Amino acid sequence: MRTIRTAFAVAILAVLPTAQTGLFAESSGAKSSTPRDIWIVGRWSVQVDKVDPGAVSLDPAFAAAIYENLLDELAKTKRFKQVFRSGDRKATELHDLLILKTTVQQYTPGSETRRAVTTVSGATKLNVRSQLRTPQGQVVLERVINGNVRFFGGNLRATHNLARNVADTIRHSTLPQPAPAVAESED
Repeated sequence: MRTIRTAFAVAILAVLPTAQTGLFAESSGAKSSTPRDIWIVGRWSVQVDKVDPGAVSLDPAFAAAIYENLLDELAKTKRFKQVFRSGDRKATELHDLLILKTTVQQYTPGSETRRAVTTVSGATKLNVRSQLRTPQGQVVLERVINGNVRFFGGNLRATHNLARNVADTIRHSTLPQPAPAVAESED
């Protein structure tokens, strides 16, 4: 067993320098026209706005947890060039920016104790309307998405499940290509 592990480690170490060189070459200033590069160039950046509680009485901790989980889950999708927080000044300079707006439509606060005792009641449920918009307000994608925790886990686990569902929905949706940047001409 030890020799197998040693052989595996040697194989990884042998491949690692070439993998790192390939990664460095891709991220350097040289431009290539491979399909992968075209796909990267055609990706959007996204700015996540603060969660709007709507008409629902939502604990501020839940709104903050949804927001933070959205940032994490959207970054994990690798769908966007960059994921910005609300109010980030760097985002205003981008031509390929989408803004994620999330409005809570329904919230049912659950009970961890009830979930531990019975599988029938105690679920924490969240229902939100998520919209991806351009800075000009054009809606590119709009979905109603649910997040909940029914059996095990804390109530805030519903915020993680919701954010994961939003990210999965965006990952599997077809988004239009961003418009090419307009170069400023010197007169």
